[in-house]
Amino acid sequence: MDYPNEQAPGAPIRAGIPEHGRIPKYYAAKVRIAELLDELGEGETLPTERDLALRFEVSRETLRQALRELVLEGRIRRLGRGTVVAGPKLEQPLALASYTEGVRKQGRLPGRHLIGLDRFPCNAALAADLGLVAGEPVWHMERVLLADDERVGLESTYVAVERVPRLDVDFEPDSSFYAYLHERLGIGFGDADERLETVLATPREALLIGTPGALPMLLIHRISRDTAGRPLERVRTLFRGDRFSFTTRLGGAP
Repeated sequence: MDYPNEQAPGAPIRAGIPEHGRIPKYYAAKVRIAELLDELGEGETLPTERDLALRFEVSRETLRQALRELVLEGRIRRLGRGTVVAGPKLEQPLALASYTEGVRKQGRLPGRHLIGLDRFPCNAALAADLGLVAGEPVWHMERVLLADDERVGLESTYVAVERVPRLDVDFEPDSSFYAYLHERLGIGFGDADERLETVLATPREALLIGTPGALPMLLIHRISRDTAGRPLERVRTLFRGDRFSFTTRLGGAP
């Protein structure tokens, strides 16, 4: 296979063009629109669909397919009746660090909007995850994740009431739960088990996050333990696939 001299690291090989050279019309239009996005820059408004279709000599439906893929990839976003160039994706580390820390490191303002804080007896599955006996009381806290007031995810946290008995009184819902545990209760995180998968949001989740139902989401399941190895929390977090990427550092095999 021939590699072009200007092949960017991490870019699709041969710019995604098959060896036989036959390129779907929508993909050719997508490549040209992507070049236009680089010229325009973040926040700039794209020409209308009609103008783009005429410019690239494709049908409106072909153009819309190209635009749909660029929306899913996070390159563009809908704003009112127009379409604008999106900014770079937020990078979230796969590590025992809070969402707040990860967003702040990228110069964005983190935030959370409380959907609900409920207390109920845990079932057997949740009890096993949290090291409890079925029926013991747990908190369930659900919050929309924000970055510069943009809705980017949905976080669902389960924690034993015995560990944080005054969560409904002392905790500010728009702040970091990790900081609250560490600074107010002296609880530190030791390690965690984490699983990442791609899903589609439910209708309710899509409504809360403000995204189309067809937009892929990155779903993280996490069970965290404190420094003594005792289970602390179970978290289910949905991140918008068009706004997030995840990073981690791998060590050598033992």
